[in-house]
Amino acid sequence: MSKNIYVFIEQRDGKIQKVGYELIGESTRLAKDLGQKVVGVLLGHNIADKAEMIIKHGADEVVVVDNPILEEYSTEPYTKALSKVIKDLEPEIVLFGATSIGRDLAPRIAGRVHTGLTADCTSLSIDEESKLLLMTRPAFGGNIMATIVCKKHRPQMATIRPGVMSTLDIDMDKEGEIKLFNVEFTDTDKNVEILEVVKENKKATDITAAKVLVSGGRGIGGPEGFNILREVASELGGEVSSSRACVDAGWIESTRQVGQTGKTVRPNLYLACGISGAIQHVAGMEESDCIISINKNDTSAIFNTSDLGIVGDLKVILPKLLNAIKEYKNKDKETVDSLV
Repeated sequence: MSKNIYVFIEQRDGKIQKVGYELIGESTRLAKDLGQKVVGVLLGHNIADKAEMIIKHGADEVVVVDNPILEEYSTEPYTKALSKVIKDLEPEIVLFGATSIGRDLAPRIAGRVHTGLTADCTSLSIDEESKLLLMTRPAFGGNIMATIVCKKHRPQMATIRPGVMSTLDIDMDKEGEIKLFNVEFTDTDKNVEILEVVKENKKATDITAAKVLVSGGRGIGGPEGFNILREVASELGGEVSSSRACVDAGWIESTRQVGQTGKTVRPNLYLACGISGAIQHVAGMEESDCIISINKNDTSAIFNTSDLGIVGDLKVILPKLLNAIKEYKNKDKETVDSLV
């Protein structure tokens, strides 16, 4: 009989990726409704020492598959290993991060174990009556949210976008079981030989980790419009992000795009400048703690999501805001200096 929620814990170069901890946190909430355990599945080589921290993040158990062939991600070995874990241990639910690795691995696992897969979910819950996993994702270009269930096959599987779920606070006193799971590999399993791993020297900005985001939309007028946004973000200790329209126009790089086809963010402050508020964009930022919007159109949809809406020309408002922030910081510094 299927039981427990399994989470594929993605690691790169021996470092656990944040999305794994996010899914452990969400699984802990789901497991309470099911009365089941949360199990992390960790694949790699010389990686077992990382299992303890997965438990501290909320997992009840960690299944570790340790083999030299798993040191670098390769589709076939990872598919074989995780498929065997699922077939032998029979989980009720299996969750993956919707990363480049998760999107490559999850559909192949679904094919091997003959079950369904709901991709790019933004919300998960348990149905009170049936106890089925309700998997919600944008559909029809983001114009509706579809909730999907997998009634007849197990495990129920989904990929979840990074940044959507929240991690739990680390509990250093939490204890759990770490199990070593053996998978026999043959020479034919390694059908791709990795000759070299070339890492990009340029460090991409991770807007999902920012506490403050100053985001621009089509209303900023052009690439030069981001100059004032960068100044405001710098004074607030945050990062610049954007809507898809700016990325498509070539005004800013795609790594800073927020929305259904970009990244999902949950900053303490999201300052939306010249953004209309299309559902595709709102899906990526609506969980922000505080949303402040600036737009000339008082009927813009973005105001429906905002905690504070400012109707006006952002080219007038932002310079005044920047000056006010600087004056406040200088005044605060003068106060501290006088006390010293």
